[in-house]
Amino acid sequence: MEAALKRIIALWRTVAGQDLRLLWYAVRHEHRPGWLVPALAGLALFAAEPLNVAVPVLGTIDEFVLLPLILHGIATMLPAHVVDGYARAYDKRSRRRA
Repeated sequence: MEAALKRIIALWRTVAGQDLRLLWYAVRHEHRPGWLVPALAGLALFAAEPLNVAVPVLGTIDEFVLLPLILHGIATMLPAHVVDGYARAYDKRSRRRA
């Protein structure tokens, strides 16, 4: 069971981490969509809801299934110019490291 949990956490970190980096860039972008900040605030409230503490099984499902899906959904709704800007910035950063 522990090995499966470690694999789930690694997968979550990989998939959600990419979306989190994109969303962090989008929040700081000068032409971000107006719905982005309220959507992320609602997602933060959803992640911190009391149900996670009261019913641990549902909290685990929230953390490992629903949150990454919602994060990815928000990331896919971003306008193309924001995603392109992120791709250019990320490309420049990876070139500097090499």
